[in-house]
Amino acid sequence: LIVRQASLDDIDAIYQLYLNVAKIPGGLARLETEISREYIQRFVTNSCAAGLILVAEKQGQLLGEIHGYKSGLFCFAHVLSELTIAVAPKAQGQGVGRLLFQQFINDVSLKMPEIVRVELIARESNQKALAFYESLGFHQEGCFKRRIRNIDGTLESDIPMAWYREEV
Repeated sequence: LIVRQASLDDIDAIYQLYLNVAKIPGGLARLETEISREYIQRFVTNSCAAGLILVAEKQGQLLGEIHGYKSGLFCFAHVLSELTIAVAPKAQGQGVGRLLFQQFINDVSLKMPEIVRVELIARESNQKALAFYESLGFHQEGCFKRRIRNIDGTLESDIPMAWYREEV
């Protein structure tokens, strides 16, 4: 398994990955019908220009992607947000997500000294993901009550989480 910096050349492969992950209920916040090539191109471009984007591949096949980027506002110049990870359904549970997250945090720690905070949001019902993020050093920071509308019409809370550079 190889983890590397992604580039604009990876847009088509990332697009296919997101379409596959979105087929899984709760796999992504976006539904499969909400995944467009333009959406992928936008976050890949933003992440390459003002953040970090990594992909994991094995034998030339893309198995996962993680990205985050700065908002462009001075007051948030120390923050990577919009953090999203996608792991191919057939590769889930095999350590791909953990490897991507660990490399992401390592790269932020070593190569992006201006970043002191990395943010993500997870559904309250996804206890497995919440525990996973906590195991990587993220901390829960409250909740956005009834922010998520599930496909069945029910509402649930979103849990904001953050990793912060300890030495700051």
